[in-house]
Order: sequence, then structure tokens, then C-alpha cells
Amino acid sequence: MRKQMKDGNTGFEKVYQMPLSKVYPLLVNKATRKGRTQEEVDEIICWLTGYNLQQLKELLDQPITYGDFFRNSPAPNPARRLIKGSICGIRVEEIQEPLMQEIRYLDKLVDELAKGKPMDKILRNL
Repeated sequence: MRKQMKDGNTGFEKVYQMPLSKVYPLLVNKATRKGRTQEEVDEIICWLTGYNLQQLKELLDQPITYGDFFRNSPAPNPARRLIKGSICGIRVEEIQEPLMQEIRYLDKLVDELAKGKPMDKILRNL
């Protein structure tokens, strides 16, 4: 986990303040470089957050932060708690900061997509 800084900030605020419109292309590029599609990334985002595709497209045209995108998620998928494993050397299920955990869930799902995992497994369809 990140160490707390002298001012009490954990350093996550920089991530939370990033524009969604800057992060989204990075997620799509990670998947498409490995032969996956933007549509699959969109499906993952919608599954995780509860936004529909139209809402996602509208938010990408607005000046919304990455943190607010997750804070305002209309229906976070309860099955997201089934997401396990490491991303950037940290186990997502052990992240204590709730907002950072939501962000890392998405990172983990896109990582699984880029590694070739089937969509039904990524979306935890049991």
C-alpha cells in the first residue's frame, strides 16, 4: 500500500483528479494492442460501474475526473467483489481505500482482457 504523506494524503488524489478522457484511451490501447476491442473495454466498464454505453460516451465528452466517474457510478456491480489478483504488485482484494479499489478493479479487468481471458470469465459470469 502507499505510505501516508506528511500532510495525511495517501497520494491517490493525483489519480482521482485525472480526467476520464485521458485515462480511457490508455485502457483501450492496452486492450487493442493485444488484439481485443474498444467494444470489449466498454462492456467491461459498463458491467463494472452500471453506466450504459450512451452514458459512458457522454461522460467522455465532459470534464469529469476519474475519481468522480467512479464516485458517481449508478450501479456498481456486486460481482466486482469476486475480482481477485494482483495489479501493479498489489492484490486488489486487499486495497483498503474504497475508491482506489474500484479503480484497480477496472485495471485488473482490462489486464485480464489484454491477456486473452474470455469475456464471460472477465465479467465473472458464474
